[in-house]
Amino acid sequence: MPMQPWFPDAKLGVFIHYGVYAVGGAAESWSFYTGEMTHEQYMKQLEGFTASKYDPNAWAELFARIGARYAVLTTKHHDGVALWDTDHRSLDVVRDTPAGRDLVTGFVDALRERGLKVGLYYSHSDWNHPDYPSIRHVRPGEPPSLYSHAEPGKEDPAAWERYLAYRDGQVGELMDRFRPDLLWFDGEWERTEEQWRMDELAELILAGNPDAVLNARMLSHGDYATPEQGTPLQAPEGPWELCLTINDSWSYRPQDRDFKSVRQLVRYFTETIGMGGNLLLGAGPREDGTIPEEQIERLEGLGAWIGRHTDAVYGTVAGLPAGHHYGPSTLSADRRTLYLICFDAPRDNVSLRGLRNEVKRVTVLGTGTELGHHVTGGLDTVPGVTWIDAPAAADLDEYATVLAVELEGELDLYRGTGRD
Repeated sequence: MPMQPWFPDAKLGVFIHYGVYAVGGAAESWSFYTGEMTHEQYMKQLEGFTASKYDPNAWAELFARIGARYAVLTTKHHDGVALWDTDHRSLDVVRDTPAGRDLVTGFVDALRERGLKVGLYYSHSDWNHPDYPSIRHVRPGEPPSLYSHAEPGKEDPAAWERYLAYRDGQVGELMDRFRPDLLWFDGEWERTEEQWRMDELAELILAGNPDAVLNARMLSHGDYATPEQGTPLQAPEGPWELCLTINDSWSYRPQDRDFKSVRQLVRYFTETIGMGGNLLLGAGPREDGTIPEEQIERLEGLGAWIGRHTDAVYGTVAGLPAGHHYGPSTLSADRRTLYLICFDAPRDNVSLRGLRNEVKRVTVLGTGTELGHHVTGGLDTVPGVTWIDAPAAADLDEYATVLAVELEGELDLYRGTGRD
């Protein structure tokens, strides 16, 4: 299926990890799986999850304000606690927490009211479901866990069939009730594609919404790659998205104060879109549903930069390969305008190498100031270097300055080794 056109032009999404793990500031479901806390301590968090200030409209207003085009909510993490009123239940916040209500419907409705695309996260794995640890698929060198794998000689195919019926029932509910634009799966590493019955699951999803976009953790049925926590040095083939935390944690962890600065987030964002990807930036609300102020501040800072430079963001494709410009760049969809991103203040000139086109005009995006430019060198088919005058201090952006280079014709680059 061809990629839905909204996705590669979305550029920015927000990834919300919200669940009972926020009560104790735990590392999502991993905290009991790895022994950060006991399983009993983890499950006791159910008693403290109130969602007392949960306001999905405030979330959606924030997402729209910062320029995000979609958001993804963890409807069920590896702990198996569903955030909606599921008929295929193991654990859910409606019956098992003081929150006592469905939290997904409001999220979906609030996003749609603002024209944002709806993404729902769902974990294939469920470390609390009694039928889940009933077969084995352990990666080499990885020890089995009582939460995820059957003990040697104790596989139970019938239990695994029950688990798949439970999973399919929940995913079917998400499709029937919410018709998400995107499904963000996780937990796929614990089983093979055959064990997961991915073919059947994909059929179920696409029957509910044939336009649904699926991430790569649907394995061979994924529509786009999902690198995590680190910008790739080479863009994955096809559509892709970098998922990244604002500090070092996906969920609310008050002890984690290692927040990325707005400047760093602008850098992550521009490097990602400069290679043709989207940035899915994580935020972890408190158990009451409020997003911490430090995270809002950084989301708004990134959004303000985007607002000043929308032409270089939306309606663009990947820019120049490495070496042509010392920084990221994007290219307008008609391939006639280059947007050069400069993280540091240019001291003399900005150089652009390998450009065969004549340059019609160069302006500073956001201020409109026109900059001088000229070409030096070049021989036969090897073009010279285009030098762009450095913008004045008044034209510099606090985080990253963008130069719009208008070209004669569509971008034409020289990629050779030079004349001998």
